[in-house]
Amino acid sequence: MAVTEELVFAPLGGVGEIGMNLALYGIGPRKARQWLIVDFGMSFAGDEAPGVDLVLPDIRFLEAEKTNIVGMVITHGHEDHIGAVLDLWPRLKCPIYTTPFTAGLLEAKRAGEPGAPSALPINVVRSGESVALGPFEVEFVPVAHSIPDSHALAIRSAAGLVVHTGDWKLDPNPVVGRPTDVARLSALGDEGVRALVCDSTNAIRDGVSPSEQDVAASLKEIVAKAKHRVAFTTFSSNVARVRGIAEAAMAAGREVVVVGRALERVIGVAREQGMLDGIPPFRSAEAYGYLPRERVVAILTGSQGEPRAALKRIADDDHPEIALSPGDLVVFSSRTIPGNEKVVNTIINALVKSGIEVMTDRNGLVHVSGHPRRGELEQMYALVRPQLAVPVHGEPLHLHEHAQLARGLGVPEVVNCYDGQVLRLAPGPAERVGEVPFGRLYKDARLLLAEGGRTLPERRKLSYVGAISVAVAVDKHGTLAGDPSVELTGVPERGEGNVDMLDRVLDTVVATLDGLPKARRRDPDALADTLERAVRAAVNAVWGKKPVCHVHVLEV
Repeated sequence: MAVTEELVFAPLGGVGEIGMNLALYGIGPRKARQWLIVDFGMSFAGDEAPGVDLVLPDIRFLEAEKTNIVGMVITHGHEDHIGAVLDLWPRLKCPIYTTPFTAGLLEAKRAGEPGAPSALPINVVRSGESVALGPFEVEFVPVAHSIPDSHALAIRSAAGLVVHTGDWKLDPNPVVGRPTDVARLSALGDEGVRALVCDSTNAIRDGVSPSEQDVAASLKEIVAKAKHRVAFTTFSSNVARVRGIAEAAMAAGREVVVVGRALERVIGVAREQGMLDGIPPFRSAEAYGYLPRERVVAILTGSQGEPRAALKRIADDDHPEIALSPGDLVVFSSRTIPGNEKVVNTIINALVKSGIEVMTDRNGLVHVSGHPRRGELEQMYALVRPQLAVPVHGEPLHLHEHAQLARGLGVPEVVNCYDGQVLRLAPGPAERVGEVPFGRLYKDARLLLAEGGRTLPERRKLSYVGAISVAVAVDKHGTLAGDPSVELTGVPERGEGNVDMLDRVLDTVVATLDGLPKARRRDPDALADTLERAVRAAVNAVWGKKPVCHVHVLEV
């Protein structure tokens, strides 16, 4: 392959935001590139998408390029890197390449989700091995992170070597899994790295992230000092944290109860792969009530305030098997993802109000990030020595700070890009050379909603102003054939001046009909439009808001 063919990087998610990671590497002539997909993640919906479960990347560009996709490579098993696979892979049907633990998680998730594909073409690659995918050769380089079996990717092509870090940190004692292979990264630097495409999540934080081993020691002290039950909530995928909690329980003569399907699924895969060797079997939720209070350590799902997860149900006193008592301790061994602060604080307040002690990373070493701080980024650049730095995996502030750091370290070229932009990595200077379609899909129960449709804007509007439904029956002469029917949803019962809102709407409908010429009353569409405008105006006059209004005209 001629080196004059462009090597490009084109993110469809995760660059300019945290979550929903999906990166593309393309090589070849501009109109005939071959594409390598790196990661296929999701993110959680916020207030902008009421009722939505998950947010997935819009892959219409990949669907159009389906015949040019050489494969999908997955760096690790966090949902923001694998969460779109089950829903969107059937649109592409490309081969998937990843390492054993991530493959196990994908298969366990596929087997447990209704409507999932009957099979996934997962090719298992061992840590440190390489795989040839069309014009690319991809080497899996082990890195430490908050989930086992995480890998950076050394992506080779005729246009040069790119190191795509995935999520990583420099942790010499990650408890479970291998530490970051600094020797291999240094060897890649010796080989000559054209571009380092690197995690920016903690680029605004100085120093070096504490080790997972430090957290394990802290958890052991916490459990040893506790007088009553201790309940931990953490990310389900953090097997090292689960192991640390289990070892703390063993040291204190306690038993571990695991509550939550996501935790059970990850723990099952971890046991199969030997990551929890030496840890006794965990007890199920059914055993919880039979254990002495001072002998219990519980591990619960729900660290992000998920409404149906175990912790939320326990805080609401709505769990069929698990309850906490005053004096028990709940430890949030996790970081609250931006956007989830309100729901997490609601749970914390409910627990505190019930007399339960709460510990977070604000008042104890109970969590460490799986992402590199500035000191670790400096070490990565010293190891890899790239010609070009491309910050990814972060919001604009994180990307900007990462870029400034790289410039300060003397990296010859530093380029920021965002979702949907095509960045030429080689040959020649890095440059944004185009754009590709990108966006979001919203998973709403069993449906995928496209961005820009009317569903979500209408839901947002309904949440602010409510709705009024009006039904009127008119005969062929345009005369009312019965009393109008009115229903108010989310609208105050009384308006300004103590006006009864239902009476106000009914009076407005009748008065508007009386004031219309018969010809207009015989036109259902015109009548509905007139009534809608009249009702919204009448309600606005005594409330200050215009609700959504639906008018149904029945001809009899």
